[in-house]
Amino acid sequence: MKTLKKMPLWLQIVIALVLGLILGSVNKTLGTEAKILGDAFIHMIKMTIVPLIFPLTVLGISQMKSGGALGRLSLKAIIYFEIVTTIIIVMAMLFANLTHIGASADLSEGNADALSGIAGNKIDFREFILHIIPSNIFVAFSEGNLLAIVYFGVFFGLAIRALKGKAKPIENVLEALSNVMFKVLEYVIKFSPIGVFGSIAYSVATYGFSKLSTLIELVLLTYAGLAVVLFIILPIIARIYGVRYLELVKEIKDLILIAFTTRSSESVFAPLTARLERYGVKNSIVSFILPLGYSFNLDGLMVYMGPAVIFLANAYGIDLSLTEQIHLVLLMMLLTKGVAAVPSGAMVILASICTIIGIPLEGIALLMAVDFIMDMARSATNVIGNALATVAMAKSEGMFQKKDEIGSDNESAAGA
Repeated sequence: MKTLKKMPLWLQIVIALVLGLILGSVNKTLGTEAKILGDAFIHMIKMTIVPLIFPLTVLGISQMKSGGALGRLSLKAIIYFEIVTTIIIVMAMLFANLTHIGASADLSEGNADALSGIAGNKIDFREFILHIIPSNIFVAFSEGNLLAIVYFGVFFGLAIRALKGKAKPIENVLEALSNVMFKVLEYVIKFSPIGVFGSIAYSVATYGFSKLSTLIELVLLTYAGLAVVLFIILPIIARIYGVRYLELVKEIKDLILIAFTTRSSESVFAPLTARLERYGVKNSIVSFILPLGYSFNLDGLMVYMGPAVIFLANAYGIDLSLTEQIHLVLLMMLLTKGVAAVPSGAMVILASICTIIGIPLEGIALLMAVDFIMDMARSATNVIGNALATVAMAKSEGMFQKKDEIGSDNESAAGA
């Protein structure tokens, strides 16, 4: 037991991943039943999100220097998200066109019935905007609607700042609540290896790798595109903003593993918030930028969407002209902004785009058989992309200082 406590969390997660792969491959019944372990862990993480994000957002806004700083930060973040995601979409589309992906694929085994409950969903940008503005904040809290909570938190924080000392007791309560929730997170994250084990065992037992040979082109291209994002595009962005990219990745490596194995970037949202604060980002930046990024900066998903549509089009012999592909890029830029509020959002986007282009939905049903392999890497990339975006925005606002640097500054001041 003492050895387990001394073992780094990331190593515990790797061991859990291997054990989950073995169980899911050897015993599909037990592997499927292990899903409850993964679900239980994600529920534990989700229970911490609202009571952590709300006080952090309010405190971040109330302690921000000026309202102008908030407006500048919002504009800067949206421009950043749009430029980065557009670059990634265009890069992925170029890869897909150059490789003629899907031209020799056989999608005859697809079954559109597998999309029941997904294809009927819609992503409506107007509804997405209204979804951000809560008509009842308590409903938003109960649903875990992050953007709505942040939206209300901004107004709440501005009101506290306007009242100055009169609202100090509320500020103190929120400060205490955030500290308690950080401690709760420490407890919850210790269960992550168990959650990883259950998630991996279930994925392998349920989906397996039987369809991998048919769709290997798409899987390989997705991973190649993600590699370009992780090892070229994001490091360049980090260099521009003066962020130590490898150091940042090392700081959150265990959270990246959790997102990878649970196939959910949301599963590490709360601990990522705590980790970035510990890394040196001011809470006013973390609590505002990170929730925005989770809805507007899905770098991993952007790599997948374009090639998936082109793969299906080529497999069904549908020739997409340059004009149609430009239209496709614009569609993805718009539709992906609402994906966070929709269950099975990636598949809903694919279904919506394929319906517009005229691609049979049976192809999407076949993609679902191996989607978990790509979803793991997409989720991990989303986490890294949003962590970098948060640190980059903090750097640009002069609101980043590593804890060891703070200690050095204090020592220098004492010496002087």
